[in-house]
Amino acid sequence: MATQLKLVEEDKKAVDRQKALEAALAQIDRAFGKGSAMKLGSKETMQVESISTGSLGLDIALGIGGLPRGRVIEV
Repeated sequence: MATQLKLVEEDKKAVDRQKALEAALAQIDRAFGKGSAMKLGSKETMQVESISTGSLGLDIALGIGGLPRGRVIEV
């Protein structure tokens, strides 16, 4: 009986953490725009125009075919 109670409490804490995380991400999206914060490992990608670097290997490594247009890039 005690183990069931402990499992329920842990499950409740996990749900509370998930709700807090979703609320924080929603607040960041409202303040800075959609896509400003993403969860690691999510398959969600943004379609962004790109400028080719002239190096096919580098374009492939960057993942979008070059440098994103209209974004600040640090080298």
